[in-house]
Amino acid sequence: MVKLCYKIGKHEKMTEKYKSFLTYIKSAVTSNYSERGITAILDQVSVPAPGKALDLDLVQTLYDMTLKALLDAKNERVWFRTNLKLAKLLFEREEYTRLAKILRDLHKSCELEDGTDDQKKGSQLVDIYALEIQMYTATKNHKKLKELYGKALEIKSAITHPRIMGIIRECGGKMHMSEKEWEKAHTDFFEAFKNYDEVGSPRRIQCLKYLVLANMLMLSSINPFDSTEAKPYKSDPEILAMTNLVGAYERNDIIQFEKILRDNRKTIMDDPFIRMYIEDLLRNIRTQVLLKLLEPYTRIRLPFISQELNIPATEVESLLVGLILDNKIRGQIDQVNQELRLESSKSAHYWKYQAINKWSSQLQSLQGTIVNRLA
Repeated sequence: MVKLCYKIGKHEKMTEKYKSFLTYIKSAVTSNYSERGITAILDQVSVPAPGKALDLDLVQTLYDMTLKALLDAKNERVWFRTNLKLAKLLFEREEYTRLAKILRDLHKSCELEDGTDDQKKGSQLVDIYALEIQMYTATKNHKKLKELYGKALEIKSAITHPRIMGIIRECGGKMHMSEKEWEKAHTDFFEAFKNYDEVGSPRRIQCLKYLVLANMLMLSSINPFDSTEAKPYKSDPEILAMTNLVGAYERNDIIQFEKILRDNRKTIMDDPFIRMYIEDLLRNIRTQVLLKLLEPYTRIRLPFISQELNIPATEVESLLVGLILDNKIRGQIDQVNQELRLESSKSAHYWKYQAINKWSSQLQSLQGTIVNRLA
């Protein structure tokens, strides 16, 4: 009757019937049966009818009625699951204000009297943290995200479902990416990929893309598809573009790299997360190409570099400034004549070893001074 009233749009009648239905959960039916009935009804009202918007106020009213009835019946297990279900719905609808309140209620149910987490409820805590981490990732609250991410990984008393751990690790990877901690992000995305892969989640493909992205940003010489877990997906249609991108990146083939980005907009550039870091990738590959280009020269014109890298002269100047500040090259930019004058054509490794040699000589001198004073 409840479902029928909802289908024909008689929401007031449906609410009355549902209220009557909830009176049976105290003693008339078993806990499992009541949970199945409640889940079936809430699932139906949580999906909008074709061509109509979801009535979130109605959904909230039905959930509030359900939660109150479950508390009265002292059915904490079903109360927690139902509240978690509502929280997931609110997250999907981006109702973060309502979601924050639900998460506070859920968290409170897993606390001890002194306000600390009840580690005996580890599995429930992980579910709550996973949702909170997703919310703070979406709202870009990195301070809270970092705090909760650490707490979630510290829980050892729970046997966490791989999908939940995949969510936590994926959000952790995104957090590390925002802080440009590429290696930590790489580790988290790899763990997320393995967890998603274990349960056959479609998110594994997306996470593998993020893993490849982090691998290139950290300038790793190891191909991410060499791992046993990732190798089977190397030729996947969704991953093939990223595979080709890695190949061009390893060869420092900037023309092919940019062509792959243009030709595979749907699988690469349409992902807003990947798109955020494309400029970092391009800067990396341009820097590598530029270093190779500069090797035989002591003087080189900026327009020539601009032509070779196919970028404006202003970007060339920015790259050169970065290389000089990072001590990867030694030289001066003559902005008037638009040229770079290098102090030496020797590589960055040469200057590194020169600096180490100078440091070693200074240490020997210091040692001699100390020995003389002690004598």
